[in-house]
Amino acid sequence: MPLKLSIYCLVTSRGRTELTNCWKKNCFANLRIYPHGLVLVDLQSYNDQTKGKEETDRLLDKVEERMKELFHGNIKRVKRLPAILRGGAIDRYWPTADGRLVEYDIDEVVYDEDSPFQNIKILHSKQFGNILILSGDVNLAESDLAYTQAIMGSGKENYAGKEVLILGGGDGGILYEIVKLKPKMVTMVEIDQMVIDGCKKYMRKTCGDVLDNLKGECYQVLIEDCIPVLKRYAKEGRMFDYVINDLTAVPISTSPEEDSTWEFLRLILDLSMKVLKQDGKYFTQGNCINLTDALTLYEEQLSRLYCPVEFSKEIVCVPSYMELWVFYTIWKK
Repeated sequence: MPLKLSIYCLVTSRGRTELTNCWKKNCFANLRIYPHGLVLVDLQSYNDQTKGKEETDRLLDKVEERMKELFHGNIKRVKRLPAILRGGAIDRYWPTADGRLVEYDIDEVVYDEDSPFQNIKILHSKQFGNILILSGDVNLAESDLAYTQAIMGSGKENYAGKEVLILGGGDGGILYEIVKLKPKMVTMVEIDQMVIDGCKKYMRKTCGDVLDNLKGECYQVLIEDCIPVLKRYAKEGRMFDYVINDLTAVPISTSPEEDSTWEFLRLILDLSMKVLKQDGKYFTQGNCINLTDALTLYEEQLSRLYCPVEFSKEIVCVPSYMELWVFYTIWKK
């Protein structure tokens, strides 16, 4: 039986017309017509079958046809957006750093646990493989070797025989790639054992077998807060050729005096410089290239460290981020 669209109009004092249509018991539509010519039609329905989507598409086709008749062919453009699926068992929507909503092709929740520090999710994407998401932030997918290579210096560094300190990096990607390059010793400091546990089981394409043991021939993994470790190393006079900070992106907030993340970031920078050799290098991620204010503020913070430094930056496309990402190399003057 063909569907029939019933229309009920209400003229408001704000100069727009709102229409609400009830279609079956699990569907309704809102129509808004604005004075400057924009017409919005929102259709919401509850369906968990392909047949329901097909019925919805047919209804929208009828709405478009009827609107063209009503406006006598004076419609300049029609744009139909894909449906947003809410309340499903699998959350496919994750925001980019600059606030755009991205729908991923997620088809499975592989791992979902709360640690004492954060929520840890590993979701499977048809394009990107398993994706690690920490407290709602997309961290790394199995497709994202470009991220790991960038935060290691993009193949320009010689790690053979070098002392390396990794801050964070619980997915094991950086550790796995550096161990291949025959360093003297790599020390990785990760606070969250549950991130390591999840990744060594479900992110094998990223970390290989390097997280199976916390100690290897040329590496050790410390399950600790990195700040006390950095303070201890600075007191002991221990120095590193490379320090790689994989803890957190540059904060989006542009008020460092009001955001504790900026304070944490400055502390990490200062302590890292104290354990970095004079000719050593410090690598870290920045943030999305569109967050120019936050990135500029980060660069200003570099001039306030206890020792003078210089820096360079590189822009890399990280597949699962779906945005260009900025990476920094910092060294002492």
